[in-house]
Amino acid sequence: MLETTQKAAEHQEGPVARSIEDQTAKVPSDVFLWAAMGAMGASLTMQAFGRKHSSLFVGQWVPVFLMFGLYNKIVKVAGSDQFDNGTFDEGADR
Repeated sequence: MLETTQKAAEHQEGPVARSIEDQTAKVPSDVFLWAAMGAMGASLTMQAFGRKHSSLFVGQWVPVFLMFGLYNKIVKVAGSDQFDNGTFDEGADR
């Protein structure tokens, strides 16, 4: 039990990170997938109309949106709230 308490104390998040996680967890994961697909479509459209530089710029948003989606999913599954509400699982880090 003491080891669990020590591990939880080592992994506590600050108030800013906790606030960001709280807000991020409210956003459905689909939003980030649709944003990535929208960026791909917009990039393809710009490419078709000869706006190559704009197309490349917008196309670079795709992995960013997908990473935001991964962050969102991780926060929902394993956010810092697992330490705050007493549900920390000692075996989870193995």
